[in-house]
This record gives sequence, structure tokens and C-alpha cells, in this order.
Amino acid sequence: MTETVKAGENLFLALGFPPHEAEILQLRSDLMNHLALWVRDSGLTEAEAAERLGVTPARIADLVRGKWKKFTLDRLLTLAAKTGLHFRLELNSAA
Repeated sequence: MTETVKAGENLFLALGFPPHEAEILQLRSDLMNHLALWVRDSGLTEAEAAERLGVTPARIADLVRGKWKKFTLDRLLTLAAKTGLHFRLELNSAA
């Protein structure tokens, strides 16, 4: 059976992760996508992006290749802040 996930829905819920894990995984995925786009759109090489973010080129390679298991949410937030991204935590109670 094939299940389609609509835009805006949490893919990790559809994959069967518990809701509390799916929420964190989705945040990690969103941040990784933002960071990978930043690397691409900045015109920097992976080595230059790594230097600017204070990580190794291998970490940037992992990032742009979507190796999400190698990054904690905290680490991704730190990297995103270094790109100039401003964020705010919004908490909503479950419906």
C-alpha cells in the first residue's frame, strides 16, 4: 500500500514514529533543509561554508547529503544561528 504525505504534514508520523519523536525529527529535517539551501545559495564551497560555521568540511558534506542521524537538534540550531537565521520557539498544546 502506498501512502501519500501532503505538504505540511509530518512525514515521520506517516512513517510510524511516535508523535513526540516525529515532532523533533521534523524540526531536525526542516533545519537541515534550511542549512543545505544556505550552503547552496551562499555560493560558498563546502570547505568555505565549513570554515564560516566552525565545522569540518565532512560535517557540511553530511549536512547537504541529508544525514540527519549525525546531527542533534541543538547542533542544528547552533549552525542555523551562525547563518543569521533568527528563530522563536512556539509551544502549542495538542489538539
